[in-house]
Amino acid sequence: MAEVAVDIATVRHSCAHVLAQAVQDLFPGTKLGIGPAIENGFYYDFDTQHHFVPEDLPRIEARMREIAEARQAFVRAECTKDEASEFLKKSDEKLKIELLGDLKDATVSFYTNGPFTDMCRGPHVADTGEIRHFKLTSIAGAYWRGDEKRPMLQRIYGTVWTTQDQLDGHLKMLEEAKARDHRKLGQALELFSIDEAAGPGLILWHPKGARIRMAIEEWLKGEALRRGYEWIYTPHIAQLSLWQTSGHASFFRESMFQPLEVEKAQYQLKPMNCPFHILIYKSRLHSYRELPLRFAELGTVYRYERSGVLHGLLRVRGFTQDDAHIFCAPESIESEIDGCIDFALAVLKTFGFEKYTVDLSTWDPDKRSDYSGEAEDWKRAQGALETVLKRRGIDFRLIPGEAAFYGPKIDFKLIDAIGRSWQLTTIQFDFNLPEKFGLEYVAEDGQRRRPFMVHRALLGSLERFFGILIEHYAGKFPLWLSPVQVKILTITDAQADAAQGLARRLEDAGLRTALDLRPEKVGAKVRDATLEKIPYMVVLGPKDLAAGVLSVRLRDGRQVGGLKEEDFMTKLKAEIAGKTATLSL
Repeated sequence: MAEVAVDIATVRHSCAHVLAQAVQDLFPGTKLGIGPAIENGFYYDFDTQHHFVPEDLPRIEARMREIAEARQAFVRAECTKDEASEFLKKSDEKLKIELLGDLKDATVSFYTNGPFTDMCRGPHVADTGEIRHFKLTSIAGAYWRGDEKRPMLQRIYGTVWTTQDQLDGHLKMLEEAKARDHRKLGQALELFSIDEAAGPGLILWHPKGARIRMAIEEWLKGEALRRGYEWIYTPHIAQLSLWQTSGHASFFRESMFQPLEVEKAQYQLKPMNCPFHILIYKSRLHSYRELPLRFAELGTVYRYERSGVLHGLLRVRGFTQDDAHIFCAPESIESEIDGCIDFALAVLKTFGFEKYTVDLSTWDPDKRSDYSGEAEDWKRAQGALETVLKRRGIDFRLIPGEAAFYGPKIDFKLIDAIGRSWQLTTIQFDFNLPEKFGLEYVAEDGQRRRPFMVHRALLGSLERFFGILIEHYAGKFPLWLSPVQVKILTITDAQADAAQGLARRLEDAGLRTALDLRPEKVGAKVRDATLEKIPYMVVLGPKDLAAGVLSVRLRDGRQVGGLKEEDFMTKLKAEIAGKTATLSL
C-alpha cells in the first residue's frame, strides 16, 4: 500500500507538541504558551523557572527522539469550553486558559499523545513515529502574545523535514546564513552600526556603507529619470491632521510614533511618504495631457517597531524608502502597472538576483472594517493587477486578506544566493487616497475626473535592501558596489610615491581606491585587504615599477601579473559599466 503524503506544516506542528512534551518531562512545572508551525520549522513558548541554554537542546532533542520512537498516536477529543477550563485549571495552565477565553467556538479540541495532552485545533500526523528528521536550532525570548507589557517567555525553535537530505540541506543553509549575517559583516567591514546612545532601530551609516548606498541611489535615480519619473523631496514631519485625512491615523496607528506638540498643534513623524506626494499633485489642477505624473523620492520614514522584533538592518524604526506614486487616468492604469513591473525586473537583474516569486495580495471581504473602499473598487483593482501579471506570463500566488488597507498589491520576493526568500518590490493600487484628498484632473471632454494612483517601492527600503545585499554577496560586493574597488599595497617604502601617483590616476578614472603604505610585510597587507573583501589588490614592487607593469591579486586568491596600467583601468571600467557580479580579470 502506497504511503499517503503528509502536509509538512502538519508534521511541523506535531513536532512542536513533541517538543512541549519533552520539555515538560525534563523540566517539571513548565507551563505552555503556543507552538505553531512556521516557515521551515516550528517553535514553542514556555513559562518556566529553568533558564534554557544551548547545552539544554541536545538533551531535549534526545527525549523528543524517544517520544518519536515510541510511536505515540495523536488522538483528538472535543469538549465544552467549561470542561476545557476545568481540565486546564487542574494542570494550572494559565496561558492556555487565557487563550481559551478568546475562543468563540462552542466546543474545544484537545490532542493527546501518550501521557501528553494539549489544547489544539490540529490537525496532526497519525503518530509520533512520523516525526523523524528534526533538529532544535535556537533559543530566544518572546513576550506573551507579542506584548512587551506581558511576561517574557522562553522560546525554543526547531526545524523538521520529511527526509534526512532535506534536513541536512536546511542545516547547511543555516550555517551558511550565520557566516553571511549582515550584522557581523557590517561590523567587520565597517559598513554601519546601531548605537544605544542614538536609540534602537536607528542606523548609523559609516563611510564605506555610505559609499555603497550612494552607488545604489545614483543608479536608482538615473533609472527613474530615464523612465519618466520626477524627483521630489518632502519633510520628515507633518501635522497629525494630514494622517487623519489619509486614514493612517486610524488604520496604521499602532505603527506610528506618538505625536509631538508644536505651538498647540499636533505633529507626526511620517510613517509614509504618500500624503506629501498627494499634496504636491494637489498644488494645482492638472490636465489629462500631463498624466501620468510619476513622483519619486528617497523618503525617510519612522515607524514604531517593538524592541523585540528589531533586527539589524532588516527591521528598524527609521528607514528610507525608494518611494514613488503615479497619478494617472483610469485608461492608463494597466500600462503604468506594467511599467512598474518592468522596473522591478530591472532591479532584480542589476543587483544580481536571478530567482524570484510573485504574490498578489487581496482584501478579505469578510473583514470590511479593515479596508477602505467599496467591493466594486477592490474587484476592479485586483482585476487590473491580475491582467498585467498574466499578460507578462508571470506566475503568481493569490494571497487573500494580505492587501494594504487602501488597495491590493503585487509583491516581488527575491531568492538569494543560499535559497532564502526576501520581500522586495511592492506595487500597490490605490483608489482610496485620491477620493479622500479630492484629487482631480481635467479629462479630454473638459470634465473633472478622479485620477487613479499607484504606490510602488522597488527596494522596499535602503536599509533592508542593504542588509539583504550584504548577506546575498556575503560581503563580497560586485565591483560597481564595492566601497573600495582597488587597494594598492607597497612592498617597501621606496614604492610610496609611485603608489600615491597610481592612486590619483585610478581615482581620476572613477575607481574608488585606497593605499596601504604601512611598514608591514606584504603578506600581512594582502591578508588584511582580503579580509576587507576588496576586489582588486595591486601589489607594487620594484620589479613591476622597473618594467612599467602591475601585479594584481584578486580577492579570490588568483594573481595576474604583467598588466599595463591602461589595460587594467579599461577592464575595471567595463566591469563597472556592466554591473557584473564576477571579477573581470
